Amino acid sequence: MAYKDLRAFLAALEGAGQLHRIDAAVDSYLEIAEITDRVSKRLGPALLFTRVKGSAFPVLTNAFGSYRRMELALETDSLDAPGEKIRRLLGAENYLTLVDKLKALPRLAGLAACLPVPAARGAWQEIEAAPDLTQLPALQCWPEDGGRYLTLPVVCTMDPETGAQNYGVYRMQVFGRRTAGMHWHLHKDGRSIYEKYKKLGGRMPVSVAVGCDPAVTYAATAPLPPGVDEMLLAGFLRGRPVSMTKSVLSDVRVPANCEFLLEGYVDLDELREEGPFGDHTGYYSEKAPYPVFHLKRLFHRADPIYQATLVGRPPMEDCYMAKATERIFLPFLQAVCPDIRDMDLPIEGVFHNCAVVSIRKRYPGQAAKVMHALWGLGQMMYQKLIVVVDEDVDPHNRSEVLWRVFNNIDPSRDLLITPGPLDALDHASPTRHFGSRMGVDATRKLPEEGHPRPWPADLSRPAELQRLVRERWGEYGFQSGGPVVRKVRPNR
Repeated sequence: MAYKDLRAFLAALEGAGQLHRIDAAVDSYLEIAEITDRVSKRLGPALLFTRVKGSAFPVLTNAFGSYRRMELALETDSLDAPGEKIRRLLGAENYLTLVDKLKALPRLAGLAACLPVPAARGAWQEIEAAPDLTQLPALQCWPEDGGRYLTLPVVCTMDPETGAQNYGVYRMQVFGRRTAGMHWHLHKDGRSIYEKYKKLGGRMPVSVAVGCDPAVTYAATAPLPPGVDEMLLAGFLRGRPVSMTKSVLSDVRVPANCEFLLEGYVDLDELREEGPFGDHTGYYSEKAPYPVFHLKRLFHRADPIYQATLVGRPPMEDCYMAKATERIFLPFLQAVCPDIRDMDLPIEGVFHNCAVVSIRKRYPGQAAKVMHALWGLGQMMYQKLIVVVDEDVDPHNRSEVLWRVFNNIDPSRDLLITPGPLDALDHASPTRHFGSRMGVDATRKLPEEGHPRPWPADLSRPAELQRLVRERWGEYGFQSGGPVVRKVRPNR
């Protein structure tokens, strides 16, 4: 049964022992962030701060901050399960390209029921408050941040040419009572829509939802192709369509059951310096000019819950959301590049700096082909490092991957360096948005790849002997069934 709203998700978290309430008075300036950071690093529960100084609203953090809570958020027993459903759907029309498949999803069996449905009135319309951003308990997470930020807003916009709705999570720095920064990166859909409005002139209508049901919030972070409605993905994940209402001031459609709704516009001739901001890379992102959101009306539910997230050096809450994306979108990558067997985006690589990919190697140069294919796909273009291993290597087993890399490469042959676009948050590149990426071919080398010597076999003992020793392990005086091999799995 899909969660109707954020409150239903909170009840599920509490029922699963995954929610901790803090009734002591806390400050949204640094204190909530410090508490959340410590709990997150210890793999602790979601946090509900019921008494926030200077605000009438409780604050929820770390709601997605573990594999188990992401599974609860998406109502699944495994983060691989939604991807398997997508794999079956893609197999039904395997003659289509990736983008065509995504756009064809509503036509596939059962998915028409996942399209968003209209609602006459939103739960967020229960109370209209004074249009004042400072009454929200927006967090300042790090000492050198440019100010307080809305860190988990679902920003709702509409393409002026096609009428397509778009939903994305973009941080918003609170400048004052009525204005906030709109952090639209160069390569993001929100920025593309903004550029279309700039050609038209005037103002761009924008609505901002805070505190949505978990599938809606997650879907707004997902790397969907342009023109694909994030609310379709949310409906697919929750197994029921998302109820949507029209904004009061514009035709922008918004989630009906969000806790807060901010309505306003972006002035297309106005930019303001935004930042710095302690980001998910573990470093401060630099100041830069960004568009400005002007608040016109502010609505909220009775007794609303303000949802926020904290980013910084991993592991953090966003790591688990990104892990869900890794598993859910793997079938799409495999549809375009069938060579791929599995993929891991290491948490330490903050999901756009490193990818480990296993392939079924059949011909020379295949690893390089896979690297270029990935760099040509949407947000995979940001990957600064792609490591390719053979299909019998578990890409989630960090120790095994590093062993293969350290032992299997000849630098002059197996390192590929190529220029390309980079994430706006990349601070290591000498230029913004552009730099170099590296591929590492850690697969077994073929003679055609310039390796005439025989490739050595992995050390192993006969399977029958391994079985014998495993069965007799207790006779040897040990308590468990064999040596422990630590693996970093995507789902636990």
